[in-house]
Amino acid sequence: MLSSFICSLFFLTPFRLPFSLSQYCLTKFLCCGSSRNSNHIIKMAMWVFGYGSLIWKAGFNYDDRLVGFIKDYRRVFYQGSTDHRGTPEYPGRTVTLEPAPGEVCWGAAYKISKEEDKEAAITYLEVREKQYDKKAYVDLFTDPLATTPAISGVMVYIASPDKKLNPNYLGPASIEDIAKQIVRAEGPSGPNREYLFQLEKALLQIGCKDKHLMDLANEARRILSESEHTAS
Repeated sequence: MLSSFICSLFFLTPFRLPFSLSQYCLTKFLCCGSSRNSNHIIKMAMWVFGYGSLIWKAGFNYDDRLVGFIKDYRRVFYQGSTDHRGTPEYPGRTVTLEPAPGEVCWGAAYKISKEEDKEAAITYLEVREKQYDKKAYVDLFTDPLATTPAISGVMVYIASPDKKLNPNYLGPASIEDIAKQIVRAEGPSGPNREYLFQLEKALLQIGCKDKHLMDLANEARRILSESEHTAS
C-alpha cells in the first residue's frame, strides 16, 4: 500500500522530482520496468525508451536493448536545441513526442539492472536531456499485433509545448522551414543535419519509415544539393 501511494504521487506530480527521490521510487518501489510475465514481486530493472539520438547512442551502461514502439504518440521536430545541435542565437531542432491517438512511435528501449548503473544512467540523462522538461512512463510493444505490452513502466523524456516549463519549444512549422533551420544550425554536438540523417538511418535499420522525418531529410538533401550547385 505504501509503495502504491508514494508512486502514485510520483506519477501525478507535474514537475520533475529531485533525482534521489525519483530514483528511490523507481528502484525501491518497483514502479517501472515491470514485466507482464512476472509471477511475483522482485527488484525490477529500469527501462528507458529512446526515440531520437538514444537509438544509436545510448551513452550509459545497459544490459539489453529492445526495439519496439509506444502507442498514441508521434515523433516531431518541434523542440529547439541550444545546447547540442544549435546555439541560443540560432537553435537547432530535435525530436520530441506529441500525443497522437492511434499512431505509434518506434525506437529502442534499454534495460538497466545494476543499482550503480541505474544511478549513473539517470545522472547522465538528466544532463543530456535537461531541455526535456517531462518524464512519462509508457508501455512498450514489440509486436504490432500484440494487445499486451512487452514491458510496462518504461521511462521516456518528453519536451512539452508548455513555454513556461520549456522555453526552447519551437512547435510546428512547414517542412521547408524546419529543413532550412536544420541545415543551417550547428552546436557543440555537431551539425543539426547530421542528427537528422543519423536518426533517419537508425530508424531505417530497425525497419521504421517515419514520414515526418523522411520528408524533412529529403527536403534537407534538396536544399544542400541546391547550395552545392549554386556554389559551383
